Amino acid sequence: MNTDITASTKPEYPVVDRNPPFTKTVANFSVLDYLRLTTITGISVTVGYLSGIKPNIRGPSMVTGGLIGVLGGFMYAYQNSAGRLMGFFPNDDEVARFKK
Repeated sequence: MNTDITASTKPEYPVVDRNPPFTKTVANFSVLDYLRLTTITGISVTVGYLSGIKPNIRGPSMVTGGLIGVLGGFMYAYQNSAGRLMGFFPNDDEVARFKK
């Protein structure tokens, strides 16, 4: 069974790294990726706080929402960064930086 996604879909943009490692993908996070991560986390903390019906459960609910937001935001940023390195998303900055 072939689980390589690049085998079934051809990238539209130049490929910087066909299979980028975790460290390279995280190092490639852009300011927009960090902004998205922070925004998703902030919204999740707020929703977690507001979903705590009783005052004594708002703290744990807020922490749980924050953890979900951090993980979701990180995964979204990671997906965008890896997609740019693999050529599936616009990647002019990455091509210029890694061409040197």
